[in-house]
Amino acid sequence: MKGAAMSVVALIGAQWGDEGKGHLVDLLASKARLVVRYGGGNNAGHTVDNHLGTFKLHLIPSGIFDPATVNVIGSGVVISPEALLLEIAELKSRGVNTSKLFISERAHVVMPYHVILDKLQEQDRGDGKIGTTGRGIGPAYADKMSRTGIRMADLLHEETLLNRLRGVLEEKNRLLTKLYGVKAISLHETYLRYLNFGHQLAEHITDTHPIIQRALAKDIPILLEGAQGGLLDVDHGTYPYVTSSPPGAAGACQGAGIGPTRIDSVIGVYKAYTTRVGEGPFPTEIDGPDADALRQMGTPWAEVGTTTGRLRRVGWFDGVMARYAAQINGVDTVAITKLDVLDGIETIKICTGYKLHDTMLEFPPATTAVLEQVEPVYEEVSGWMTSTVDIRRFQDLPEAAQAYVARICQLVGARLGIISVGPKRDQIIMASEVF
Repeated sequence: MKGAAMSVVALIGAQWGDEGKGHLVDLLASKARLVVRYGGGNNAGHTVDNHLGTFKLHLIPSGIFDPATVNVIGSGVVISPEALLLEIAELKSRGVNTSKLFISERAHVVMPYHVILDKLQEQDRGDGKIGTTGRGIGPAYADKMSRTGIRMADLLHEETLLNRLRGVLEEKNRLLTKLYGVKAISLHETYLRYLNFGHQLAEHITDTHPIIQRALAKDIPILLEGAQGGLLDVDHGTYPYVTSSPPGAAGACQGAGIGPTRIDSVIGVYKAYTTRVGEGPFPTEIDGPDADALRQMGTPWAEVGTTTGRLRRVGWFDGVMARYAAQINGVDTVAITKLDVLDGIETIKICTGYKLHDTMLEFPPATTAVLEQVEPVYEEVSGWMTSTVDIRRFQDLPEAAQAYVARICQLVGARLGIISVGPKRDQIIMASEVF
C-alpha cells in the first residue's frame, strides 16, 4: 500500500474463479475512470446486476455500464470476435453505450481451429479430462506462445491476415485431417469471415498503450479486472486443472501493459465459502444438505457457472488456499462476497490447515495426486442465523458474522475492504476505501 490516494487497483479472483468479481467491478467502476480486462477469454463470465438489469459478460469489462468510464480489453485477452460482437449487440439492445470500449490491437484472436482442437483434445483425455469450456482458449494461448497466433490488428489488414492465415491453416488442417480425421477448414471462408469481423470491430480496435499511459500520467483511477481465479493460474494453480493464462496480479501487469510498480493495491475477491467449476482437486468440497444450502438454487446467488451453465461444486472456506493465493498475488485488501448465503447455516466450518498422513502442511502441495490426499483441518464456528441482506455497515452485522469475517482476513493476512451481502449493486458493506 503506497498511501491513501490510489490510482491503480487490481481486482483479482483469489479462489477458483466465480467469486463475484463482476458484481464488485460494476460497483467500483463508478469510482474508476478506466477499467482494463487483462486476461482470459470468453471461457470466463461475470454476472452483473444493476439498475439496467442482469447482464452476463464474458469479454467486455464490467465498467461498461458507467458512461463516464473508458473500458479496455487488454493485450493479454484472447478474443472470439463472434462472441464479442454478440455481447456488444446485446448491450446496445438494452441501452448500454459501447462507444468507450477499446480493444487492444495486440490481443490474440480465437480462431475456429482453436475451438475444434480444444474439444477434440478434451475428448481424447477421456477420464483424465481437465474440464475445459471447449471455447478454444487453451489452443489460442498455445499458438500465442508458439508465435503462430493471429492478432486483432491482423483483422484490419487484408494481406497480413491472408498470409498469416494461409501458413497457419496448412499446419492445422494436417493436424485435423490426419490425426483426428475431421474435415479441413476452408482458407477462403475463414479469411472472408474474419475480415468481416475486423470491419465490424474496426471502430473499437486500436493501440491501447497510449490510452493507459495517459491515464497513468494523469493519476486517473484505473481498475484492472481479472477473469477466473488465482488458483487457476497456469504457473501457480492446481495444474493441470488450470486456465491457460496468469489470472492474478502478475497477469494484470502483463495483460494490461502496466509496470508492477504502478499498482497501488491488490484486492483479492473471496467467496465466504469456496466453489469450483469442472475438474480438479477441491480439499474442502462437501455434499449433502450443507452443499444444497450453499448452492442456493433458485436464488440470484445460485451456484451455476456464468459461462458454462454447469453446477458448481461447493465447500467450506479454505484458509490454506486463500492464504497461498494472497501471497503469490500480493493481496493487501480482502473483498468477501456472498456472506448472506451463510445466513441460515447453524454451524460453519473453516479450513485452517491440511493434514497429510501425520504431517501438517502450511501450503498446498504442487502435485495433484498429493493434494487429493490431504485432509482439511477445520475450525467450527457458530452461524448467525439471521438475515444480513439489508445491512450496510460492518458494525451492524451480527457478532458471529463479524467474527467470521475477521477470521477470514486473519487467515488471508490482509485488511478487510468490502463485503457483499447480495447480488445488487447497493448490497455492499464498504469497510475501507478502495480509491
